[in-house]
Amino acid sequence: QLQLVESGGGLVQPGGSLRLSCAASGFTLDYYNIGWFRQAPGKEREGVSCTDRRGGSTNYADSVKGRFTISRDNTKNTVNLQMNSLKPEDTAIYYCAAKMDLLYGCDFAQYTTWGQGTQVTVSS
Repeated sequence: QLQLVESGGGLVQPGGSLRLSCAASGFTLDYYNIGWFRQAPGKEREGVSCTDRRGGSTNYADSVKGRFTISRDNTKNTVNLQMNSLKPEDTAIYYCAAKMDLLYGCDFAQYTTWGQGTQVTVSS
């Protein structure tokens, strides 16, 4: 069974940092694009960052550029999202998702496998 599990969420003060991890089971990430998404209360789900299967191409939402970094470690079958300089508006449930894609590059469309999400709260 294909499964993604997020971890690393929690409560952090503005300006702080968190590192989210997405662990895959039932499949390897070698042939999958991985995306991080978030959904804040009252807002639609937003694509945050994605990486292609090799990690050679990444995209970021404008709101997180320069603050968030996505990385993958295929040997550990995990993808991470390092979040720095966190702001209250970053508060959301963060999800990782996967889609099989053999092309170079990534986007935020047509993801097929989703994790349950992890809560990130940025507050003083």
